[in-house]
Formats: sequence, C-alpha cells, structure tokens
Amino acid sequence: MRLLLDTHILLWTFSSPRTIKEVVRREIVNPRNSIYVSAVSAWEISIKKTLGKLESPDDLKGAIRETGFSELAVTMDHAIHAVELPRHHEDPFDRMLVAQAEIEHLILVTRDSILLRYGIQCLTA
Repeated sequence: MRLLLDTHILLWTFSSPRTIKEVVRREIVNPRNSIYVSAVSAWEISIKKTLGKLESPDDLKGAIRETGFSELAVTMDHAIHAVELPRHHEDPFDRMLVAQAEIEHLILVTRDSILLRYGIQCLTA
C-alpha cells in the first residue's frame, strides 16, 4: 500500500503511537508499504509549534528521515486541485492532503471524519 499520513497521525507516530489503531500502526511499520509525509504537514507543524499550539520533535526533518518515510513535495497540480475541491473542509492543510492523495493515488491515513466526504481512499486511524 501507498499511505499518506495526515498531520495528526504523523505527530502521534512520534509522541503517542498507541493512539493510532493497532491495525493501522502495523500498516505504517510494514516494510512492504510506502509511507509518505507531505511537505504541507511539516509546514503546518512548524507554524503551530512556533505559535505554541503543539509540541513536535526539535529536528522534525531528521525525525521523519529516521522513520524511513518518504517526503511528498507540493506541486502546481496539487495546489490547483486543492482549490477545486468541494468545500467539505476549510482547513487549507487538509485540503492539500486530500488533493495530494487523490492525484498521487495514495491512501490517506487519518482520523478526521470530514475528509471521508471527499471520496478518496482513507484508512481510519
């Protein structure tokens, strides 16, 4: 499987992995699966950390690299598609993750039930 981690799933992977359903944790660590982390998640985490709204590893990029997860850059196609999506969700970070999952044919790992409305493949964590 090719999985894209929602930002909160990425954070839970570092801070409280048991918050994630066991079956989903097994898929995240399964070496046969490819796990992607969007640059938009790093941006969201960095913004919220700077504002004092959350805690994250001091070296976020290094922490992600240590997991073996792949980085997913934001492309023009992703950006344009995110704007074209139905307005189920107003959070621009989540809209970008949906656009990336759809364009790149990735399964979005999330616990955000609103994202299920987009009709993309999701793995509920």
